[in-house]
Amino acid sequence: MKQNNFIKGRGAQHNTPNKFLKHVYEIEQDFLEFCAKEGEEATKSRTEYSAVYPKTIVNKVSSPDVGMEYSMNPYQGCEHGCIYCYARNTHEFWGLSAGLDFEQKILVKKNAASLLESKLKNNKWKAETIVLSGNTDCYQPAEQEFKITRACLEVFLRYRHPVGLITKNSLILRDLDLLKELNANGLVGVNISLTSLSENTRRILEPRTTTINKRLETIAILAENKIPVNVMLAPIIPGINSHEIINLVKVAADHGASSFAYTIVRLNGAIGLIFTDWIRKVMPDKAEKVLNLIASCHGGTLNDSRFGLRAKGEGQIAKQIQDMAKLAKLKYFEGRSFPKLNRDLHEPYKKGQWKLFN
Repeated sequence: MKQNNFIKGRGAQHNTPNKFLKHVYEIEQDFLEFCAKEGEEATKSRTEYSAVYPKTIVNKVSSPDVGMEYSMNPYQGCEHGCIYCYARNTHEFWGLSAGLDFEQKILVKKNAASLLESKLKNNKWKAETIVLSGNTDCYQPAEQEFKITRACLEVFLRYRHPVGLITKNSLILRDLDLLKELNANGLVGVNISLTSLSENTRRILEPRTTTINKRLETIAILAENKIPVNVMLAPIIPGINSHEIINLVKVAADHGASSFAYTIVRLNGAIGLIFTDWIRKVMPDKAEKVLNLIASCHGGTLNDSRFGLRAKGEGQIAKQIQDMAKLAKLKYFEGRSFPKLNRDLHEPYKKGQWKLFN
């Protein structure tokens, strides 16, 4: 039974202390009705947007577990409120909390498109796939207002540069026109997160995300337009959605996905405190079981930061999850693969203009 003090419409239930700050200030929350069209309940928390102007936008990814060379994030913080999100910890670098602040205080990188264009115009830049986003969702609710992701896609198209997208929001279909143009030259690939086929599970894990049906529809529409889609079963949480792996893979295949991948949840940094507080409120009867199952995949702790192990885990439970994923791949994805994107068409602006005089 859920506790009465559970904050509906949010993932985190409080602000954890920022490890970089000596003082923490609590902010009074205002009433806001949220997401009536999705049937979500009202929540006592307002989302605030703040404009920021970073000096760079493209990040080199050093982790061998992530599967991308470069990433960029138009937004810092994410209103989706996924309780397990590893990106929560990055909010602390901005002097904010990984808890409610991460969901309520969104930093909008207003100059993202111009910074990207400067990067792609640089003669020293050699084309590599840049992924939107490696951290927070580039199609979170803020994108509907600010359209920064769309502006960046226009830059990628202009410079014929490969781009990957990761999202769990159907808002990506707004940009289908750009995606089709990019895909005509093999310049785009999409990753759609799918963590459950249960709407009840989706609501508590990812309170402000697109519904499961809309997400599946998004996969199907992208696939119908020959745009490659990789479905991310991420994260798999033992005791919550681990039993759904086979069905998730089947549904992804039925809707036209090119491939799928999975990761096992790990609760690094402040996320361990946030997740533990959350599950004891929303799933008190099974909280300790789930926490123990997660720990069994990471050597007895809620987090393992070792490259090669942190994404897939170890131990009996992790092995069972791995075996189910292998079986599902053989059964539903034999002969399918996610293509490599085209890096041969991009030329820096200056070099391309110089050719006009030769």
